[in-house]
Amino acid sequence: MALKLEPGTRLVLATHNPGKARELAEILDNRFEVVTAGALGLAEPDETESTFVGNALLKARTAAEASGLVALADDSGISVRALDGQPGIYSARWAGPGKDFTVAMRKVEERLEEAQTDDLFAWFTCALAVAWPGGPAVVVEGRVDGTLTFPARGDRGFGYDPIFVPEGHTETFGEMDPAAKDRMSHRFRAFEKLKAALL
Repeated sequence: MALKLEPGTRLVLATHNPGKARELAEILDNRFEVVTAGALGLAEPDETESTFVGNALLKARTAAEASGLVALADDSGISVRALDGQPGIYSARWAGPGKDFTVAMRKVEERLEEAQTDDLFAWFTCALAVAWPGGPAVVVEGRVDGTLTFPARGDRGFGYDPIFVPEGHTETFGEMDPAAKDRMSHRFRAFEKLKAALL
């Protein structure tokens, strides 16, 4: 059978990050009734996989089994070429237990200074997974390339947005109008693939 997500389906967004939940809900275009894992009191699973795709699947399956609802999970992060792709899947962990991305962005800057490099090429990756309780799952990946800039600029967006300038632009994701960011972000690109697969 072809897997399809019908409009109006109740979906659980497997995230405890309000910024990510808001962005996912906006990209979903209000087609679905969404509730977050945080709102349902679901525990966050340990991200034990070695790839964005693996972690997104793990989070989606965990939330689907715990809630009995179709679950949508995202695993995303920033990779820096001069740092051998770090922080990558550890992007959130670099922000520490308090999820303070000011700390994480400073860490990126410090690591680049230690590497004595002027290579500021970086990319955001987003893997999106949809899992049915006790059933199949679909996972896709999107990416957007750009360069890093310091100091951080802009207070829109979240995470590493204030230090990332997407290719062909001069504003950081942190300065950009959220709607403009949503049309080109790694999350949007992944969602376009998911839409093609499921909607």
